[in-house]
Amino acid sequence: MKDFLFVYRSDASVLSQRSPEEMQANTQKWMDWIGNIAAQNKLTARGDRLHPSGKVLRANKVVTDGPYTELKESLGGYSIVKAASLEDATELAKDCPIFLTGGSLEVREINVM
Repeated sequence: MKDFLFVYRSDASVLSQRSPEEMQANTQKWMDWIGNIAAQNKLTARGDRLHPSGKVLRANKVVTDGPYTELKESLGGYSIVKAASLEDATELAKDCPIFLTGGSLEVREINVM
């Protein structure tokens, strides 16, 4: 089994427009989905949400505020799962609740050196 990183991206403006009841229902969907992966013994790290602010560092020690607010999708969180292949990891990702709010999920194999 290999480890794969799930990177969650979403439009923060869509998320901020939800009612408390919608947020609670969405949280439950996430807990159910990640719980299903854990029940299959394929969850390496649940991960966490990421704070919306941060810094971006570039060559020559240039530091700017980031991520950029003009971008529609922002990086919102991550998880690490176990799967036999990229295709298997992609299958695990297909039921992610992020798609219900117009977000996206990137699946990347973790390349252990």
